[in-house]
Amino acid sequence: MNKDLLKKLPVLTLLLLLSSNGFSQMKLIKKLFSSDADTVRSSSFLPLPVIGYSQETGVEFGGLSLYSFYTDRKDTLTRTSRISGLATFTTKKQSSFQLKSDIWSAQNKYHYTGEIRYKNFPFNFYGIGNSTFELNVDPITQKLFKLNGGIEKRFGNTRYTGLNIAFESYQFSDKAIGGIFSTDPSIFDKDGGKVLYIGFTQIIDSRNSNTYTTNGTFARMNYSYAPDIFGGDNFGGSLFKIDLRNFQSVNKKTTIAFNAQYQSLNGENTPFYLLPQLGGDEMMRGYYLGRYRDENLLALQSEIRLRFHPRFGIVGFAGTGTAFTRRDFSLKDFKPNLGGGFRYFFDIEKGLSIRMDYGIGEKNPGEKRQSGFYLSLGESF
Repeated sequence: MNKDLLKKLPVLTLLLLLSSNGFSQMKLIKKLFSSDADTVRSSSFLPLPVIGYSQETGVEFGGLSLYSFYTDRKDTLTRTSRISGLATFTTKKQSSFQLKSDIWSAQNKYHYTGEIRYKNFPFNFYGIGNSTFELNVDPITQKLFKLNGGIEKRFGNTRYTGLNIAFESYQFSDKAIGGIFSTDPSIFDKDGGKVLYIGFTQIIDSRNSNTYTTNGTFARMNYSYAPDIFGGDNFGGSLFKIDLRNFQSVNKKTTIAFNAQYQSLNGENTPFYLLPQLGGDEMMRGYYLGRYRDENLLALQSEIRLRFHPRFGIVGFAGTGTAFTRRDFSLKDFKPNLGGGFRYFFDIEKGLSIRMDYGIGEKNPGEKRQSGFYLSLGESF
């Protein structure tokens, strides 16, 4: 989500809460600070308003929501299922819509994921590689349609095997004359294109929770093949991803978490918009998503999480990462990030939280230090 937009969300939410009558305010405050667990294994729904402003979009407004539930309320081992939605619109006729599902069947025998996404929104393009510059920023308008789904079946206690399919369609336009997007010959498929992925997933998952993990390991490997069925300049090749996570409890309130991610895009005619991107609200916080992009990505991060109250927690995190081609990989190109955040657990029993993080990154000569504020639902990993 747009981080300028998200900076406004807590303020608007607070204003809406304060507009309640006095009696409602007292009940709300009691609920906000209560350490009592929510209704055991009940469903919950959290709607939040969204409003923001930027020069490229004008005023942006909309809503964000999360519905959480259990497919089997009697089985205490069945994990939390979630459906989230986001819809925003701008005064410059831009829009963004996303609906995501993460469903666990009874006894966690099956895991279903899905996403529908449409986006007609500008983004900042800096070029390709691990050494792009702020002065080269080129605002690009992107029209994106994305549809994907996956199913994973449990074998044994911790192993899952699954299949996934995804379709993505991109269109781009650049209103700037002479910007890096239009002049750099290394940028392939500037008009956009289509890609269909068919993939295989292997997972080992021993986490004690899929929403707020305090102990266990998660290891996910995915190989997706994109057949050349659309012809022309459209991509044909493969995408390989590895996601490793480990969680250790220091005590009842403190958890140390570690995450490593690797992505590799392989094939001919690799378009810029499919290249792995460094940054965002989940990995390498503090870097604009897409500030650095290339054929491969490797990133590491660790967090220390202190949940000092059932409703509240704080987090400190640090990491490093790089985007690279195989021939140019170098340890000296890894970039640092550092930051901290606050958590409000709106559902104690499920461990669901509103996450507020601030991250900082590197400072290039002649540029401001890279940084970002993020407001999201749930933990970063």
